[in-house]
Amino acid sequence: MSAKQILVIDDEDDIRKLIQTCLEIMGGWQVLTAKSGTEGLLLAQTAQPDAILLDVMMPDMDGTSTFQNLQANPVTKHIPVILMTARGRSKEAHKFTQLGVKGVISKPFNPQKLATQVAAALN
Repeated sequence: MSAKQILVIDDEDDIRKLIQTCLEIMGGWQVLTAKSGTEGLLLAQTAQPDAILLDVMMPDMDGTSTFQNLQANPVTKHIPVILMTARGRSKEAHKFTQLGVKGVISKPFNPQKLATQVAAALN
């Protein structure tokens, strides 16, 4: 069985690299990365990952807009999305889950627990 593939969309290089390392080593994921919502949308369409880990606060196209674009596209709407946000308040998290995301992970996150949090959100 091949490794599951996850797409990480985050505008911060250091965060992307940290997430990639955590998910590859501790989660056994094959990780694709994108540095913007626009790049992420294209990659999601072509690569068809098993899941997407999406930062909420990004310049140009934020995570909410990126998620809505993913949902509007018949090619990507089936891909489960987990949001990462520094605004992980319960009211915000509730709003995000109403949008249809699989889960919300707060920043800063614990690198040692990230793979487990992702797995739990995806069941």
